[in-house]
Amino acid sequence: MPSYEIGRLLRAGTTGFIAGCSVSQFEAPAFGSLVRAPLGDDYQVYGLIYDIHIDDDGLVRQLVTAEHVSPEVMKDNRERRIVPVEMSVLSAGYKQGDRIQHLLPPRPPLSLDVIFLCDDKELVQFTDVGRFGYFRHILRAKDAPIGEMLAAHIQQAGAAHGQLSDRWKEAATQELITLLRDDYPTLMSVLGALGEVF
Repeated sequence: MPSYEIGRLLRAGTTGFIAGCSVSQFEAPAFGSLVRAPLGDDYQVYGLIYDIHIDDDGLVRQLVTAEHVSPEVMKDNRERRIVPVEMSVLSAGYKQGDRIQHLLPPRPPLSLDVIFLCDDKELVQFTDVGRFGYFRHILRAKDAPIGEMLAAHIQQAGAAHGQLSDRWKEAATQELITLLRDDYPTLMSVLGALGEVF
């Protein structure tokens, strides 16, 4: 799967950012996907999509109360929609030169920077660095559905690892158990969600 543009940055901070795209672009990004924002100087910020949000606008509010909405009107509203689909992304690390770090990025992306969906090769490169250090950022995220996001990410990353999928998923699960050994409620929530994808 090639890496390709999924949207542009709306706003950002050190711990995460929000990207927007038109509805016509909204086919590839999925909950739990790894994305990257290149910032120049061989520097890129990586993150995981933890929420996809579609706001309404005045026309949509009127259309939902109409009795009969033609397919042409629905198609026109979706393709020419002014309000973007918003994707909330949790920062998971960065790459400078050839080195990937599972640390918060030194600086966030800037408004209108292009956001790319990582392909399988990039996903494997990012997840094979160190000992799942980016899990710290996910487990600290108070507004994210942690268990479901980890399950979606581990399922996608496991598939990208191909023949090594089972071994990678087992190592990821063991690391989560270690990190959450003192937080039984969160551990049970995460393991419950992971049980759906194994």
